[in-house]
Amino acid sequence: MIHTNVLRFRRARYLWWSLLLVAGSLALYASSRDEQQPSGDTWQGYLLGSVGVLLIVWLALLAIRKRRYASTLGTVQGWTSAHIYLGTALLVVATLHCAFQFGWNIHTLAYGLMCTVILSGMFGLYQYVHVPKMLADNLQGGSRAKLFSELLDLDKQIRRVIDGCTPEVHTAVDSSIERVTIGGGVWAQLFGRDHSRFLLPPQKAGASVLERNVDQQAVIAFIADRIPRADRSEETARLQQLLQQLCRRQVILRRIRRDIRLHGWLQVWLFVHVPLTVGLIVALAAHIVSTFIYR
Repeated sequence: MIHTNVLRFRRARYLWWSLLLVAGSLALYASSRDEQQPSGDTWQGYLLGSVGVLLIVWLALLAIRKRRYASTLGTVQGWTSAHIYLGTALLVVATLHCAFQFGWNIHTLAYGLMCTVILSGMFGLYQYVHVPKMLADNLQGGSRAKLFSELLDLDKQIRRVIDGCTPEVHTAVDSSIERVTIGGGVWAQLFGRDHSRFLLPPQKAGASVLERNVDQQAVIAFIADRIPRADRSEETARLQQLLQQLCRRQVILRRIRRDIRLHGWLQVWLFVHVPLTVGLIVALAAHIVSTFIYR
């Protein structure tokens, strides 16, 4: 995983490379003012454009390098560090290449795609720097599988307790276990949406109602409300035990959903970054071809 050591790889070697590249690009751009108005059609513009093309192609090769485990062309950590810093410098190089001239054409499309790819990469970097620690804190040295195991054990304990409770309590709690939802579609995973339900017993002669049970709060409130109205001390003790178990179950479910959400955000940016990179290469090829045809 990418972490802060990548940013400091060999004393931030590629940070200095990128700063030199930016400084050289600015000097090259400034030199064109002595001859004519800066643009992509000057020799300075072509040189900056060539550098930009080479950078884009090289940056795209990181995906291949990650899968070449036997490669001797530098470490993955070094490639990733260079990818981050030189990819950021590319934004300056490409902007100077086009000399801040934009329009409704393939050239601006390629530039826009490049900016989007770079921004999505920055988002991915933020995720890989911060999310691993959040994942570790959330799991507290365990794993998602261990949380699910604890959840299943707790469900068994709860079912043993409700076997001695009233039918209303049994129905409500058992249905909350059966109708809990974890994960789901993309949006549910990324935002931790909870579509859990439980059967709320009828107040009088009506039928049971399927109620929302977001974060298990509704069924917890249902049990807590019945404790003061319990007829026997034995029933009170059983309901209090049940309430403690449901609250513990709520904590476990929160941690599972948080783990799913964090892993989702850790991966989802790739589903934007990679296709946009492919689109950028296609648009870049069209930009180069059209430049030489219509020059």
